[in-house]
Amino acid sequence: MHIDMDAFYSSVEQRENPSLADKPVIVGADPRGGKARGVVMGCSYEARKFGVHSALPISIAFRLCPDGVYLPPNFTLYEHVSNQIMALLREFSERLEQVSIDEAFIDISDQVIDFGAAETLAKKIKITLRDRIGLSCSIGIAPNKAIAKIASDFMKPDGLTVIPEEKVLEFLAPLPVSKISGVGKKSSQILAEMGISTIGQLARTHPSKLKDVFGRYGTRIWQVANGIDEDEVITSWLAKSISSETTFDEDVSDREMIMNAFHSLIDDVHSRLQSQNMVFRTVGIKVRLEDFETFTRARTHLTYTNEINTIEGYVNQLFREFENSPRKIRLVGVRLSTLKTLGSEQATILSWAGHG
Repeated sequence: MHIDMDAFYSSVEQRENPSLADKPVIVGADPRGGKARGVVMGCSYEARKFGVHSALPISIAFRLCPDGVYLPPNFTLYEHVSNQIMALLREFSERLEQVSIDEAFIDISDQVIDFGAAETLAKKIKITLRDRIGLSCSIGIAPNKAIAKIASDFMKPDGLTVIPEEKVLEFLAPLPVSKISGVGKKSSQILAEMGISTIGQLARTHPSKLKDVFGRYGTRIWQVANGIDEDEVITSWLAKSISSETTFDEDVSDREMIMNAFHSLIDDVHSRLQSQNMVFRTVGIKVRLEDFETFTRARTHLTYTNEINTIEGYVNQLFREFENSPRKIRLVGVRLSTLKTLGSEQATILSWAGHG
C-alpha cells in the first residue's frame, strides 16, 4: 500500500481552524500583493481549482487566486501530526517506510490473502485516520511500490484504488507519462517529442532508446511503465537522514527564487529535526539541472548541532558551485545526515545555547 495524505499542510490548517473549510487555503510565503518571491509549499483542493499548486511562485499564486487564505507554514504542527499518522499506520503494519512528511508505504503481504482482503484493510485504515486524526488520505494497493504510488494518486482526494497483478498493464496503459514519479513537465515534453504521451506507449518503446536520452533514469521509467519495480519497503525506526526537495513548475535561473525555495526546505528539515529531538553534523544539497543532470554536495560540521543558521550557511556555501551555471535549475533539495538523538538535558542546553 501507498498511503498519501490529501493536501496535507492545508488540510491540517483547515482541521485546526474549521472556518477555513471549503476555502482556498495556500501555505507558503507572504504574497505581499503579488510581489513576493517565495513559493507555495502546499494548498487545498479549493485553491487547486484556480491553478495553484506546490512549488508555484507565490506571486503567480496570488494572481491566480487573490482571494485565497495565505498562511505561513507551521512545520512544528505538521511534523507533530505526521508523527501521529505514522504511529497509527504502524498499528496496522510494522513494515512501514515513511517517504515524506505525509506519505508512507506499508507491506501487508503477510497480513492478507488476496487483494480483496487488502482493500478491506485499506478501508479500515482510512476510517481510523479520519476518526482519530481528523484527516483524509488516498490509498493505492498494487504488487509493488511504484504502481501503488501511481494508484494512490488515481482517485484523489479520499481515494482507494486497487490494482491486482493481472490488471497492472491495463491500468497503466492509458495514463499520461507524468503519472510516473519523477516524470515532470520537462520530461513529458521530451517524451512527447519522441511520440510518447501515455505509459502504454512508453512501455512499448525500446529501453535502449530511452536510456540514450535519459541515462539510467530512462531504464527506470521503462521498467515502471511495464509494471516492474523490485524495491523493497525499507523499515527503520531511527532516521538516517532528514530531507526535503521541491521541483519547480518551470526551470528557473532566478537566484532569489531558488534561494527562497532552499529557505523553505531548510525550515522544513530543521523543524523535523527538532520535533524528533535530534542533532546533525552533515548538510547536503541536491540540484537537478534542466537537462536532468543531478548533483549532490555535502559538508560535515565539526560538532553535532541543531542550529538552523548552520544549515543555512552550508546550503549557501554548497550552492555557490551552481549559481553561475548557464543551465537552468528544475529541482533543489536539502538533506541533514549523520544524525544523533539527544537526551532531554542535552537538547535543552543546545536550545538555550542557540539563543545566547
